[in-house]
Amino acid sequence: MQILEAARGLIPVRRRVRIGVTGLRRSGKTSLLTSLAVNLLAMGRGIPALPELSGHLAGRSLRVKLAPAGADAMPRFDATAKAASLATDPPQWPHPTDTVSLLAVDLDIGQAGMFGFLPAQGLRLEFLDYPGEWLLDLPLLAQNFTDWSESTLRRLEAFPEARDVLGFVHGLPKGVAADEDLVASGHRLYVDCLRALQSRGLSLLQPGRFLMPAPGATPPWQGFFPFSGSGRMASLLQDRFDAYVRAIKQELQQPGFAGIDRLIVIADLLSALHAGRVAFDDAAQALALVAAALGQRRPLPLLPSWLQPWGIGRIAFVATKADHVASRQRANLASLMSKLIEAPDHADWRAFALASINCTEDFVWTLDGRPVSAVRGHVAGQGVVRSYPGEVPNQRPDLADWSHAFLSLPNFSPKRLDPGGRGTIPQIELDRLLVFLLEDML
Repeated sequence: MQILEAARGLIPVRRRVRIGVTGLRRSGKTSLLTSLAVNLLAMGRGIPALPELSGHLAGRSLRVKLAPAGADAMPRFDATAKAASLATDPPQWPHPTDTVSLLAVDLDIGQAGMFGFLPAQGLRLEFLDYPGEWLLDLPLLAQNFTDWSESTLRRLEAFPEARDVLGFVHGLPKGVAADEDLVASGHRLYVDCLRALQSRGLSLLQPGRFLMPAPGATPPWQGFFPFSGSGRMASLLQDRFDAYVRAIKQELQQPGFAGIDRLIVIADLLSALHAGRVAFDDAAQALALVAAALGQRRPLPLLPSWLQPWGIGRIAFVATKADHVASRQRANLASLMSKLIEAPDHADWRAFALASINCTEDFVWTLDGRPVSAVRGHVAGQGVVRSYPGEVPNQRPDLADWSHAFLSLPNFSPKRLDPGGRGTIPQIELDRLLVFLLEDML
């Protein structure tokens, strides 16, 4: 009996799992993290907010709480404030994050059956919110300045927004001197071009820190632009590009980033389809480059993922806003994501179509005399709106497919969260995503 009592009093050994959460710009990272926090806390209160996780626990008890920050210097993701915006009347979408932050949640999972007297299994889930703009810097690690400049300038030729920066770059003499005023002008024109392309809905915008600078003073070496000439100007710009790449490498070696062993990469493919062929192809190219860059972080063979000292063992590529299409089309959305990427062959990966905050419900709508699978939800100022967005392709559209517009995407409002903090956030596939990331550790 004394042994049993002592065992019950033991503090559970807490295993840490760090999950990176990143993706293309405005894909829904904040909503995903908010939904995870609210629904995990609800699970700890006995509410089956994440059914797949409940099933995986197979009746074992679960206690959940937000982990204390302690002496950690990493800024915390303010889950309480984000959830509060969903509890207002009318509910508001959580304000997007614009820098690195950490959502840390402690789980204590009881033992099952005859082992119930043993201490609970302790698990700390650390979700690292990594800005989407910075994600596109990863492919730069495998490029040099000359190749990056040539590919970037060639790509910009397709966009009228790049007219000024291209005119400036091509107007410089081949052996132009390394004049700081000229460098500053070229950098400013290039950043203005990136911002214009961002407003147009494009995704492959490098370097990412030009659009979302890191906190603190901007270092001088961040002042560069793509250049195809030679001489002292080219040497200066190459040195600055190399310094930028070294800074990325150093950042990824810091404990916060080097410890990532699971990764979620999200993208709003439905909005990219809606924006047209140029925006969609751009997003697809960005995803393919990111997937290739992730292949550089290889785990050790033979060891289980939870014993890996480095390397991303499990990667989820996630298409968001799945609630904007009916349930019968969500498999197509996941298939589309899967076909767009060349996933790292060393990793255990899977494609998902999810809605972190489900705003709609399915219903059958009769259009032109035939029934179609549609959705309906509340739109601010319009009440309940019905939507049949069109068919989601299950693979990359070919040229003929772009002869008509893809999809219609109303701006649905989130459902109101219980203001007393006792509610849950309706979700689609978020529970399956969590089980995929953690099933080998549960």
